[in-house]
Amino acid sequence: MRKKFALTVFCSSLLFSALCHADSNSVKAEDFEKKQAFLERQVDQTMSVGRAIRSIASHYPQETVIFVDIALDIYPAKYREIIFAAISAQPQATKEIVQIAINKNVSSCPSIVELAIKAEPSYVDFVVHAAAESTPEELDEIVRVAVITEPDSADRIVQTLAREHPNKMVDILSTAMKSVPFVGEYMVDALLAIFPNEAEDVVTTAVRESLVHNNQIERIIEAAQNAGVTEADLTQFALQAGATDEQIAKALVHKNN
Repeated sequence: MRKKFALTVFCSSLLFSALCHADSNSVKAEDFEKKQAFLERQVDQTMSVGRAIRSIASHYPQETVIFVDIALDIYPAKYREIIFAAISAQPQATKEIVQIAINKNVSSCPSIVELAIKAEPSYVDFVVHAAAESTPEELDEIVRVAVITEPDSADRIVQTLAREHPNKMVDILSTAMKSVPFVGEYMVDALLAIFPNEAEDVVTTAVRESLVHNNQIERIIEAAQNAGVTEADLTQFALQAGATDEQIAKALVHKNN
């Protein structure tokens, strides 16, 4: 009798749980449909999905991500307008917006990275983090597009990505140096701050990629010396990278003066 009662209670519990789950899904579906209808009305009223998203993001910031998700499903051809408007209005949601856009494959990852950085340059760290996390196989192109789009933040970009992908640090720096060599010393400084024991790789890579820019070699050596790399090590690393004795001596003399 007790076993039968226990079984009855157990079955009732399972049924109740299933019903609650079904009700929950129904509520979610109904809520989604309401949001979709609301967005479509806003687009009709504003005659622009970008303006509609900007307005919604301003009035309902906590709903920004879900409305971007819905908008990209309904208006995929307008992805540029949607992403730019959403990030401009709610930059705090940048990472989630970039991830949604990449996952929905509305465009190539590098194109989304460029668009997102242009929408809010100060959130470049979040953009490259989300992109590299979603498509690590495109890391090289993500670095290239990011530093070209926002060269003033190249040091932050390589630092963020190298911290997350330490085994790719040399490749990240190499790609960044090829793309924006004129800010090489800042990237060297940023990487040595988090990888002080990788000075050889950082310096040799930076110097090697700067051989056609003599003044950049001097700045890179100065940056490395300021970061604590000794003259003896700097000389060795720079020679390994292909710098001449004259270039190295000039940089060290300039620094010491």
